[in-house]
Amino acid sequence: MRYFAAMFLAVVTLAASAEPQHVSFPTQDDGVVHADIYGKGDRAVLLAHGGRFTKESWTGQAETLAEAGFRVMAIDFRGRGQSHGGAGDSPNNSGFHFDVLAGVHYLHETGAGTVSVIGASFGGWAAARAAVEAGPGEIDRLVLLAATADEPERLPGRKLFILARDDVRGEGVPRLPAIRAQYEQAPEPKELVILDGSAHAQFIFETEQGEQLMSEILRFLSAP
Repeated sequence: MRYFAAMFLAVVTLAASAEPQHVSFPTQDDGVVHADIYGKGDRAVLLAHGGRFTKESWTGQAETLAEAGFRVMAIDFRGRGQSHGGAGDSPNNSGFHFDVLAGVHYLHETGAGTVSVIGASFGGWAAARAAVEAGPGEIDRLVLLAATADEPERLPGRKLFILARDDVRGEGVPRLPAIRAQYEQAPEPKELVILDGSAHAQFIFETEQGEQLMSEILRFLSAP
C-alpha cells in the first residue's frame, strides 16, 4: 500500500514540476511583459507568438524543447494577456521588439549562457528587429517562421528561415518569393527550409508537417 502511495506521490510531483513558471519583467519603454518558462538549463529559447496567438499557443512546442534540454520562455506581446507597453505606447507603436529584448535580457540575467529566439509571422518580424538592435552575442540563433525582417542584411548570428511552400497572404500573394529574397540578403550563416503545404507559421504545427517543422527547429538549435 505504501508502495502505491509513493508511486502516486511521484506521479503528482512530476506533473506539478511540468507546470510552467510564470514571470514578468520590465521593458526599456517602461512596459511589462508576462511570460511562461518551461524546463531548465543554460541554453535558452524565447518563443515569440504570431499576431493571432498568445504565449499559451506555444505550450506543445515549449514542452518538447524543454524535454530536449532547453530552458524555454514563451512571452505575451504587449496588448496580449497581462503584458503592456509603457505610458506612451499605442496600437500603432512598433515597440514589440522591446518585448523580445526584455525577455532575452531576463534569460541572460537569470543564468542563460545562450539565448535563441523563434518568432512566428508577426512575432518573427519583432524578433528580427530585436536581433538587429541586440548587443553582440545576446541572440545566438534566430528562427523566422514564415516571417519577414525589416533589415535582413543586418541580421546577426545563425539564422533559419522556414515556411510552407504554398503559404499565401490574405490577398493570395505567395510569401515564399519575398522570404527567399530576404534570405538571400541575409549574411551567413543561414538556412532556408521549405516545407510542403500551405499552412501559415504556427498553424503548421497543426498539420501533418508539424512533426517535420519541430524536427528542423530542434536540429537547428542543437547543432554545434
